[in-house]
Formats: sequence, structure tokens, C-alpha cells
Amino acid sequence: MEFLSDPVLLARLQFAATAAYHFIFVPLTIGLGLIMAINATRSFRSRAPEDEAATVFWVKIFTATFVLGVATGITMEFSFGTNWADYSRFVGDIFGAPLAAEALLAFFLESSFLGVLLFGRGKVSPKLYCASAWLVWFGSALSALWILIANSWMQTPAGAELSADGTSAVLTDFLAAALNPSLVPRYGHTVLALLVMGAFVAMAVAGWYMLKGRHAQFAAKTMRLGVVV
Repeated sequence: MEFLSDPVLLARLQFAATAAYHFIFVPLTIGLGLIMAINATRSFRSRAPEDEAATVFWVKIFTATFVLGVATGITMEFSFGTNWADYSRFVGDIFGAPLAAEALLAFFLESSFLGVLLFGRGKVSPKLYCASAWLVWFGSALSALWILIANSWMQTPAGAELSADGTSAVLTDFLAAALNPSLVPRYGHTVLALLVMGAFVAMAVAGWYMLKGRHAQFAAKTMRLGVVV
């Protein structure tokens, strides 16, 4: 068990476990967010009780994955300072910018309108309720963009240079750093994969209800929606 006395290895193991657990729920948030928004649109158009019930169902599922994703994400972000303090000091001026933008521009958008979905039913107009579902999904996709900007910059750094004393990286061009060479393929690959994952989860839920012989109409609509997505 001597290897457990290596602080670098322990830091890697802790960070890897946190990141892996976090990434179970983030894909569900983005993938199921689209399923939720489409159901909200269907409910807005039809005003049918069964479509409204389906929207409430997916809002609950989305909220559960969102809460777990936030909890693990906060732990992971703190780990940059606790596990990789030297790295944070070296690239903090660059790496911190997209993380801050993710919180200010994406997370607040997502969480604010999720509050409308959770507590605004019957209190806001149906049009605003439907729009809130799409804004929640858009916020989750925007959140992924900022995180992948930070991750892609680590792989293909751009728009930065070493400081005069060589102790830190200095941002010289924000757009060049944000639109670094690997961002577009990474973002496209990730988001498309997450939408596919959300579709398969929706189909799995529908399949379970079909096997149990329950909520046949909901199951059939959800299966069709998952297949199309």
C-alpha cells in the first residue's frame, strides 16, 4: 500500500473519481433537457392533461440529474485549487475565465428558469413556461460550451503567452483562446453524443413502461420521440 502515500497519485485518483461521477449526470442533464423541452412544447400546443403530466415527469427527472451534476461539479471545480494548486496559479488567469463565464452566463440562466419550471406552473403564462424549458436546455448546452472551451484550451492552447518571468500564462487574445483549434470538433462530438444518450434514456423509460403495461400512451409517444432524436 506504499503507493497510497504518493500525494500526486491520490490527487489524480480523487479527481478522476469526481470527474467520472460528475460526467454521469451532466450528459443526462443536456440530453434529457431536449426531451423535456420538446414535451413542454407538445403540452403548450395540445393543452392535453396527459401531455402536461409528461412534462411534469421529465422536469422532475431533469431536476434530479441537475442537482447531482451541480453537487459533483462544485466539488470538481474546488479540486483545481486543492489538488492542482500550481496548475491553477500558472494558468488561472486564462483557465478561470471560461469557468467564471460558465457560472455567470450559463448556470444562472439554467437554474433561474429551472425555478420557473419547478415553481411557476399555473403561476406564469403557458408561453413563458414553454420558453423556460427551452432556455433551461439552452443554458445546459451553453454551460457545456464554456467547460469545453477550458478543456480544449488545455489540449490546444492559443491566445496566450508566457509571462516575462516564466511563472504564469498570460491571456493575449480572448477570442483566440476561446476558439482554440480543438473546440469545435470537441463540442460538436460531445453535445451530439449527449443528445443521443438522452434519447436512449427516454427510450429506456418508455420501454420499461411498455414491459409493465403501464401508461401506454406516454410510453408510445416517448418511444417515438426518442427514436426521432
